[in-house]
Amino acid sequence: MLIMATGGSTNAVLHYLAIAHAAQVKWTIDDFERVRRKVPVLCDLKPSGKYVAVDFHRAGGVPQVLKMLLAHGLLHGECMTITGRTMAEELAKIPAAPRADQDVIRQWDKPLYAQGHLAILKGNLAPEGCVAKITGLKSPKITGPARVFDSEPAAMKAIMARKIKPGDVLVIRYEGPKGGPGMRELSIPAAMLVGMGLHTSVAMITDGRFSGATRGPCVGHIAPEAWAGGPLALVRDGDVIEIDLEKNLLNIQVSPEELEERKSAVQRPVRKLTGVMAAYRAGVGGAEEGAVWLYRDDWPE
Repeated sequence: MLIMATGGSTNAVLHYLAIAHAAQVKWTIDDFERVRRKVPVLCDLKPSGKYVAVDFHRAGGVPQVLKMLLAHGLLHGECMTITGRTMAEELAKIPAAPRADQDVIRQWDKPLYAQGHLAILKGNLAPEGCVAKITGLKSPKITGPARVFDSEPAAMKAIMARKIKPGDVLVIRYEGPKGGPGMRELSIPAAMLVGMGLHTSVAMITDGRFSGATRGPCVGHIAPEAWAGGPLALVRDGDVIEIDLEKNLLNIQVSPEELEERKSAVQRPVRKLTGVMAAYRAGVGGAEEGAVWLYRDDWPE
């Protein structure tokens, strides 16, 4: 709830799934979409807003936002916190509404956005889901030809050579939990698009992840990842990719029959691993589960 209200990072999806797994709390990637639809974005914070963390702190910060969520029935007030007091007890002295002399934290009836900013998309490119930050975008629908790269360095080289053009959909694959290995943060190519003025006209999709500072139409955590045989591995240059943020869809406009035929031609990039890293690749789960390390009985020697 707090991440949605404050406009937090896409990484929250990955981390909360992992935390829930460790705590044995039932929680899935679909729950984020359920939460998103009932929590407004209340804070006007960078990178898509005007203010920074210090401004947020001075306006009341996390306690103020939590109290607003509690006052509108979106938090469990009886939940125990690490202080030994309940959430309601911790927030008892915080006003239910933010101060009127600031606009960092909006009034409940005047939010920055009526619904949360972290959307879970699905489709024939992401059967298990993926994550998109949907605020601050010019268009909720993006369709364009794929420009496909099997690593972050290869994509960066193409961006620097100005081979990525307005309208393209930049595809960076084999950077997921298994492929990276470790699920690279692809904030540098995203920042390069910003620097070249392409962040509003070029979409970027990946089985890797992003930082909280990413701007523009970026879709990450695509699952299953390419290394695990996900549909992202089947995309070819020129394929038409469709991103629909109104319908929560990520699709490739290629027939199921054609995609099936392409499977036999897929070749992973050569990334040999030994020891601990090989065991990690064998045991790590998908981004849709929080990229947690799962016990396996077929770990390599």
